[in-house]
Amino acid sequence: MRSSSFISKDSGRLDKVLSLHIGVSRNQVEKLIKDGLVSVDSKVVTKPSFKVSPNLNIEYSFKEAPKEEHKEIDIEIETLYEDEDILVINKPSSLVVHPAPSVKEPTLVDWLRKQNIRLSTISGEERNGIVHRLDKDTSGALLIAKSNFAHEALSKQLQDRSMGRYYLAVINYPLKDNIVINKPIARNPKNRLKMAIVDGGKEAKTAFAKIDEGTNRSELIAAKLFSGRTHQIRVHLGSINRYILGDMLYAPQSIKHTHRIFLHAYLLYFIHPRSNRLVEVKAPLFSDMQEYIDNNFTKGIDDESFKINEYFKDIDSNFTAI
Repeated sequence: MRSSSFISKDSGRLDKVLSLHIGVSRNQVEKLIKDGLVSVDSKVVTKPSFKVSPNLNIEYSFKEAPKEEHKEIDIEIETLYEDEDILVINKPSSLVVHPAPSVKEPTLVDWLRKQNIRLSTISGEERNGIVHRLDKDTSGALLIAKSNFAHEALSKQLQDRSMGRYYLAVINYPLKDNIVINKPIARNPKNRLKMAIVDGGKEAKTAFAKIDEGTNRSELIAAKLFSGRTHQIRVHLGSINRYILGDMLYAPQSIKHTHRIFLHAYLLYFIHPRSNRLVEVKAPLFSDMQEYIDNNFTKGIDDESFKINEYFKDIDSNFTAI
């Protein structure tokens, strides 16, 4: 069990103070507190609402991740980068990232445990090692923390946006211009399976860059997130009547669909928590999406000359704000 501590600077609820320091959600911190893994001035505190004042010593610990096999899983997953702290994999489409009561099939977490890969425990047993998530049907680069040290550092990078991803997508109709959409997102009040643009929702910002128009009026685009809301790319595109091919949840039935959503996390970047160096990891497209692009677009993206981040130069001056 690994322990860390810090001196509180502000007053407030223990769960809020600790969540801000570690860089993870209040729900995850609440579990640590209720499990008796948090102490204030050497006294264990089990109430998340405990009032903290400045200059108190707050100590917190994480349990070791269990190394055990859960569900039977026979999936080949490509490793893109690995060292003692970090693993980056190329997540296939149709793979759920972490277990949940509604999930019956094997998950990425199950696969990680089967490989006996040491995982962080900062997010609880169900999400060992998972720093960020990808939707079940979205493919691409996914970052996994093998140590709590790395998980804490990377979670903070998620908050300050020094870590991020560039996506590739194929949409049903071309964008009029390179655009930045800054619209709040929250749960759709009419359909709990969906998210939507909702006044008072969480701030959400996405930049979309045109790459190439296809022979059937579809368009290959790139997307860069400036926030991390559920279904953010899909919701922002839907707000301007553009939809990703294969998106059976948000796109109208009248759109000709592919067998799965063509949304792929193509490039992941982060600051390595030990070396403090920028790391960029590219996730090659899976064959189905690659073949579709090869057959319908003229610009190739399967070689070293394709630099997705270059499409987002000078966003403030070269992109239209919406």
